[in-house]
Amino acid sequence: MKILEILETNETRHMSAEDVYKMLLEGQEDIGLATVYRVLTQFEAAGLVERHHFEGGHSVFELNEGHHHDHIVCVQCGKVSEFVDQTIEKCQEQVASKAGFRIRDHSLIIYGECTDKNCPELKK
Repeated sequence: MKILEILETNETRHMSAEDVYKMLLEGQEDIGLATVYRVLTQFEAAGLVERHHFEGGHSVFELNEGHHHDHIVCVQCGKVSEFVDQTIEKCQEQVASKAGFRIRDHSLIIYGECTDKNCPELKK
C-alpha cells in the first residue's frame, strides 16, 4: 500500500522502481528493491500502473488513470512531459485505417531537448 501511496502522491508522475525504493527507505520502511519490483509488476498486471520504457534503458511506472496520453522525453535531463493532441490522434487513426488496421493501443514518445534555462543537464 505504501508503494501505491507514493505513486499517487508524488510530484513526479513517472518513477523508476529505484525511485520508489529510495522514497520508501527515506520513510524508514523495511523493504527490499526486489519486493518493490515485484509489487510494481503485480500492479502492472492488475492494470493499476503502466510501465514505460523510455530511452536510456530503464523502466518507469505511472498510475493508470484511465485516459490516454503521449510523452515527450528530454534526452539530456530525462524530464518527461505528458500531452494529448487530437490532431495527432486523428492522424494515427487515418494511417491505421489506410493500412487496413484498427488501433487497439498505441504509444507515442517524442525525444528532444528541453529548453528549461535552469536545467542542470542542459548543454552549455
